[in-house]
Amino acid sequence: MSDAVQTQSTPNAGFTPRVFSGIQPTGNLHLGNYLGALKRFADAQNKGIQSIYCMVDLHAITVWQDPADLARATRELCAGFIAAGIDPEKSILFNQSQVPEHTQLAWIFNCVARLGWMQRMTQFKDKAGKNAQNASLGLLAYPALMAADILVYHATHVPVGEDQKQHLELTRDIAIKFNHDYGVDFFPITEPVIEGAATRVMSFRDGTKKMSKSDPSDMSRINLTDDADAIAKKIRKAKTDPEPLPDSIEGLEDRPEARNLVNIYAALADLTPEQVIAEHAGQQFGAFKPALADLAVAKLAPISTEMSRLMQDQGEIDSILRRGADRAREIATPILQKTYDITGMIRS
Repeated sequence: MSDAVQTQSTPNAGFTPRVFSGIQPTGNLHLGNYLGALKRFADAQNKGIQSIYCMVDLHAITVWQDPADLARATRELCAGFIAAGIDPEKSILFNQSQVPEHTQLAWIFNCVARLGWMQRMTQFKDKAGKNAQNASLGLLAYPALMAADILVYHATHVPVGEDQKQHLELTRDIAIKFNHDYGVDFFPITEPVIEGAATRVMSFRDGTKKMSKSDPSDMSRINLTDDADAIAKKIRKAKTDPEPLPDSIEGLEDRPEARNLVNIYAALADLTPEQVIAEHAGQQFGAFKPALADLAVAKLAPISTEMSRLMQDQGEIDSILRRGADRAREIATPILQKTYDITGMIRS
């Protein structure tokens, strides 16, 4: 928690439960995106809480993007959402730049957030590197836009990975400070949702590093565009250790590659890691990997096939995004207008 004022005692009383999450469209969706986000989104959309999912293309350009690649990646991400089970009729699915209320609220939040808060963000330090003076202003202000993405819908819950918890803390700080500064209870204090066996999927080459599309080795990850043969091959060749699977979850301590594969199996099969260990205790990886490969192919190959089909009709994808943006604006516009009223902006 930063040095913002303290959280109100019942921060979200009176707010309609609503889920928001966004993913950057920077290409090469992989297993980590599926297990850490897309699968969870699909599982959650039937629980009766309105869900809003966004391709955050404005965040993507905090570092330079080739325009054609960005457009393709945005459509591919939309296809990935749908292929993974997100129904654009049940959930709201759109790309960020089609809803200008995000950037309009972000400017107000730029004036609420403190410079020191932004400079402490771990991701800014990591991405800016040693020469922060050459980083874009957008990279520094990224968390204020992320806060606007969430709060322009009064979202009460956000599914996040461990690496995004700091940004959500900042969103909460901004909401608290805005409410305090203007003497209102207008923005909810959004709660993180972190759950599941594989919210942080690790590399097949190094179990201590997160699975990433930027890894130079394609064998380090399963891409959602991989076919069945590629999926099975990557799992067979995933780094492991010579020991068999233990008879308790504690036995995976200090065995990062083994734990990663157990977690992946558990997440794909909707089991706990403890249940996977109970079923496969004593097995060598020569037996466990084929079982995991069969499971992964059964779950992931249909997604790859459906993504390919969807990408053949870009007009339909654009239509889905446009309809989603219209629905998103129906929620965002009155919230932004009320924000303007609170801050003293005159509207005709």
